[in-house]
Amino acid sequence: MTPTTTTPERPRSYSSSLPTPRPHLGHAVASEWTKLVSIRSTLWTLGSLVLIVVGVGLLFVLQTSDEDYAGITFTTPALFGLLVGEIAVMVLGVLTITSEHGTGLARTTFTAAPDRYRVLTAKYLVFSATALVTTALSVFVVGIAASLVHDGAAAGSHAYVEWLGALLGCLYVTLLGVLALAIGALVRHSAGAIAVMLGLVTLPPVIGAMLSSWEAVAPVGRAVLQRNVPVALSQLFGMKEGGDLGAAPSTLSHVLLIVLVTGAAVTASYLSVGRRDV
Repeated sequence: MTPTTTTPERPRSYSSSLPTPRPHLGHAVASEWTKLVSIRSTLWTLGSLVLIVVGVGLLFVLQTSDEDYAGITFTTPALFGLLVGEIAVMVLGVLTITSEHGTGLARTTFTAAPDRYRVLTAKYLVFSATALVTTALSVFVVGIAASLVHDGAAAGSHAYVEWLGALLGCLYVTLLGVLALAIGALVRHSAGAIAVMLGLVTLPPVIGAMLSSWEAVAPVGRAVLQRNVPVALSQLFGMKEGGDLGAAPSTLSHVLLIVLVTGAAVTASYLSVGRRDV
């Protein structure tokens, strides 16, 4: 009798009943949004931004008269709080990425989403939208309050262009935050990245003043004094440039400069994230 041989059964492939869509940018954006709204630093930084911009702006509105707005825009009161509040935007930009490296969550993130460029893009998108909306709402609350309280005949005529300038100012501050996020991706250390951003914002006026006192490099010093963050925001919010530094640069040149600097830092952050192990 010939023994019969049995062929072993091939294991059946497992098919999950749960939907398994292909990962895309939308999933990464949803994940980054969940992270952003879950950490306490978001509440503290954006809350302080709103409190400073709106609080200082409304205080300025209450201390001014209709005649004061004959030479400034209705959104100018928001500038004084924004010059301080921009620090909150930059801090949040840094913490958006460095907090993950500090806690080790970056390893989990890149394990769950191996496409690092997609993760970094999602961070930029979520942070930019959040920062721009929060900054613009704060500024426009102050601007609307000023227009309601001081829109008298003595205030002169005000065109819609001044609101566009304020929106560009909000975009300028948002780009500072994006630059901070890019610096955070390069440095991967919260304190170090924040120190770099504070230096980029506060040191140019000091350096420009020092160079202006040296005749050989005085033109460079004047250029630095004309093109820095406080001067750019002041022009965008309708403050007239004074002093003996010559003709003030156009507002478009300020925006173009921050776009170029931020674009270079963002490009460097993509190259860095793609080459590093974590």
